Amino acid sequence: MGRRKNTNNNNQGSMGFTNAQHQGTKIRFQGEDEELTTESSILDESTVTGDKAIAMDDDSMCEPDVSFVDGDDDKTSADYYFDSYSHFGIHEEMLKDVVRTKTYQNVINQNKFLFKNKVVLDVGAGTGILSLFCAKAGAAHVYAVECSDMADMAKEIVESNGFSEIVTVLKGKVEEIELPVANVDIIISEWMGYFLLYENMLNTVLYARDKWLVSDGILLPDKASLYLTAIEDADYKEDKIEFWNNVYGFNMSCIKKQAIMEPLVDTVDQNQIVTNCQLLKTMDISKMVSGDASFTVPFKLVADRDDYIHALVAYFDVSFTNCHKLMGFSTGPRSRATHWKQTVLYLEDVLTICEGEVLTGNMTVAPNKKNPRDIDIMIKYALNGRRCVVSRTQYYKMR
Repeated sequence: MGRRKNTNNNNQGSMGFTNAQHQGTKIRFQGEDEELTTESSILDESTVTGDKAIAMDDDSMCEPDVSFVDGDDDKTSADYYFDSYSHFGIHEEMLKDVVRTKTYQNVINQNKFLFKNKVVLDVGAGTGILSLFCAKAGAAHVYAVECSDMADMAKEIVESNGFSEIVTVLKGKVEEIELPVANVDIIISEWMGYFLLYENMLNTVLYARDKWLVSDGILLPDKASLYLTAIEDADYKEDKIEFWNNVYGFNMSCIKKQAIMEPLVDTVDQNQIVTNCQLLKTMDISKMVSGDASFTVPFKLVADRDDYIHALVAYFDVSFTNCHKLMGFSTGPRSRATHWKQTVLYLEDVLTICEGEVLTGNMTVAPNKKNPRDIDIMIKYALNGRRCVVSRTQYYKMR
C-alpha cells in the first residue's frame, strides 16, 4: 500500500458529508475554529453519493470465495501492527485530524445524556483521548483498552488530568483481557482503517460487543458505508506505474505488475472525478457479524463527461445514529481531508469513456488468509462504449 509523495489538498469542502454528496438530515459538528453545518442522511443500501444505488442484473461476476494471489515470502503487518501504535507520530496524526477528533468530541459533548452514569468501553484507546471525553461528559466509569505500549502513556495522561478514579487503562488485546465488570453500556472506538477495513480492527469491536455490551447498549459509531467512484489520473499513473517500463533504458515492467496491485492512499482532487459515486456496502456495527466484512458487491458507474478513467477510488462515511441529531463524517474527495485520505486502485487499462456510458463490475473484498489485518481486493470490470471496449479482472492487496 503506497502513498503519493506530493499530496494535493484541494479538498476545502465542509467537514463531513457535503451537499453535493447527500441530501437529508442535518449533521452538526465543529471545525477547529468554527461550527460547521452540513447536510447528510442516514446511509443504507439504497443511498449513494449523488445517485441512487444501482443494482446490476447479474448478481455476481465473480465468486465471493475466490482465492487471491499470495506470495510465500510476503512480509505482512502482522509482526509489527501493535508495535506501530507505540510510536507517537501516528497518534499525533490522528489527534490533529480535526474531522476525526472533533466529530468524536462533539458526539460525546452534545449527547451527554447517553453517557451520564454509564459504563463505557474504549476499544483501541491509544492516548486515551476518547476515554477522557467520555469521563468529562459524566460517564460512571471508562475502561480504556490498548494493546500497544501507548497504554503506559495513556495511564500517565489519565493521571495528569485527574481522571484516575473514572478511567481505568488496561494494557492487552481485547480478545485476551478480562474486564472488572460483567457488562458495559457503551462501546466507543475509532476502529476505521484505510479503505475502511484495513487492519481489521472491526472484528475486535464485534468481539467486545458480543462479550460485554448490554442488550440495549450503544455502539459509537454504529454505521459505516463504503463508496466507489472513478477518476482521471494520467499524470500520476504515468509517474507511478508506467515509470517501470523504461528505467534509465532498462525494462523493469515486472515491478510494474506488482506496483499496480498495491492500492495507493492519497487525497484525490474532486475535479478528477469522472463518474457518479456509488454506495458499495453499508455496515450496521450493532447487528453485523465478523464474516460480513467479506463480501462481493456489484457497481455501476456512469460517466458525467467525456474523459479517461485511470483508476477507481474508494472512500467511506461514518455515522453516529444514536445521537440526538444524526452526526458523522465523510472521507470522500468532496469533503474536508482526513488522515484516511482515499484509496486509489489503478486499472491496467486506460478507459476512454463518453458521457452517459457505464462502467460495470463487481468488487470482492476479504481479509488476507495469511494476515487478516491485510485486505485482498478483486475487481472485475467491463466497459462497452463507443470508443472503448474492455473486460478485465484485477487483484489488489493492501498491506
